[in-house]
Amino acid sequence: MILTDKEILAHTEKGSIKIEPFRRECLGSNSYDVHLGKTLAVYKDRVLDARKHNQIETFEIPEGGFVLEPHHFYLGVTEEYTETFEHVPFLEGKSSVGRLGIDIHATAGKGDVGFCNYWTLEISVKQPVRVYAGMPIGQLIYFEIKGDLLVPYNSKPSAKYNGKTNLPVESMMFKNKF
Repeated sequence: MILTDKEILAHTEKGSIKIEPFRRECLGSNSYDVHLGKTLAVYKDRVLDARKHNQIETFEIPEGGFVLEPHHFYLGVTEEYTETFEHVPFLEGKSSVGRLGIDIHATAGKGDVGFCNYWTLEISVKQPVRVYAGMPIGQLIYFEIKGDLLVPYNSKPSAKYNGKTNLPVESMMFKNKF
């Protein structure tokens, strides 16, 4: 089941859902709006290698915005830091963002119970579009879980994205054995 606004609010007050900064006006009927952080990143190499640690370069979005271009891949980050201890968080793009031709995640829309971090966005666009730091970019939806957890994400030694950072994080695929 998806949490309603009342349930999301109750869980933020209880501390099982943490959103910083929390702004009441961002609470929807069954979601919470998140915003584009000030930092974007691009990979340094044109060809990426799944077995290699592909390096990124970060830059800040200027006050006047930044034009995202098709056929380029950008990593962004949410302005909000989140923690979720009793629910599975899903990040979806806002319809207003989708109608501008912006995709905010290629595959990684689901978080895990115990995810404690900013959300890295996997951004691509259909046509050139100017974006701004602080603009609404997505919404978090929280699903109830059934049963007890053996190990939450933030306690897994194998978790690749546990390091708290408000910067976009590159792929850690190279840490997998294949």
